[in-house]
Amino acid sequence: MNKKTTAFISVLIIVVFIGYMIYDSSKSEGPDNSPPAYENVIYPDGNWKISEEFKIKEGSLKAVAASRSGNIYLGGDSFVSCYDGKLNQVWTLKAPAPVTSLAFCNDTIYASTMDMVLVINNEGKLLNEWGPFENNSIITSLSANRSNVAFADAGNKTLYILDKGGEVKRMIGRNDGQFIVPSPYFDVSLDSAGLIYVANTGHRRLETRGSDGVTISYFGEPGTAPDAFCGCCNPAHFVKTKTGYITAEKGINRIKILGESGEFIEFVSSQNDFTPSVPLDLASADGNTIYAANPFNSKLYIFTRK
Repeated sequence: MNKKTTAFISVLIIVVFIGYMIYDSSKSEGPDNSPPAYENVIYPDGNWKISEEFKIKEGSLKAVAASRSGNIYLGGDSFVSCYDGKLNQVWTLKAPAPVTSLAFCNDTIYASTMDMVLVINNEGKLLNEWGPFENNSIITSLSANRSNVAFADAGNKTLYILDKGGEVKRMIGRNDGQFIVPSPYFDVSLDSAGLIYVANTGHRRLETRGSDGVTISYFGEPGTAPDAFCGCCNPAHFVKTKTGYITAEKGINRIKILGESGEFIEFVSSQNDFTPSVPLDLASADGNTIYAANPFNSKLYIFTRK
């Protein structure tokens, strides 16, 4: 066999080998059966409707809370107001500073400013002022049960647990990196058994903690999927219900219902014209009527099932 023939056969073998590798690769990969990106999938808000859309007159709206009796509590710059179930104003109280969050328990309303907690009775009388608590405080959320009041301080990345006299019983997360809070969205909720639910927004997850502050469980991951949390700091707001959670997000401004383990149940509102960067504060006393306060236009939206 001469040199030209040997070289030709060598080249032919290389070409056949490359061709086989390409063929084998295409066969092993098969057709692309991966699901489309969630951005291209529309999940209709089929089970919920906006039954009321109410523009307040007291000032810029920031926060909402609700009682089982049907009263609705609204707060903002710089007021706390009570409305009945028909949206008739019952009373309004001038606050010493802009109100950032509200909670209701046992005929008492708790309203936060950036660094204080206001205690108000159900007739609209200011009973007490707790604080100021810390330098650089940005209180973003309040919750109360029969024994305690909790608030989340986004400025100091700390949860505070107080007794009903306003004394600090426990601080969770201070200077230890437990919470990543990229922006002033940091929600907390207490249940009747003393469990603490908190939105660790930088991790895009919801955590369940014991009364000692130790994490028991959590769920959540970054993404645009229905059961994920998009953006840098979500869920921006949430309500703990008997069967799971109602959450509100910024970036993609959507309200949804999740189960106890974070499984997606349904959207309350995902196809809307809400400002993407301004999430709606949420309240619900029974999980069936959802109140959403929109800081962008100072409107209260009431969602009910169709």
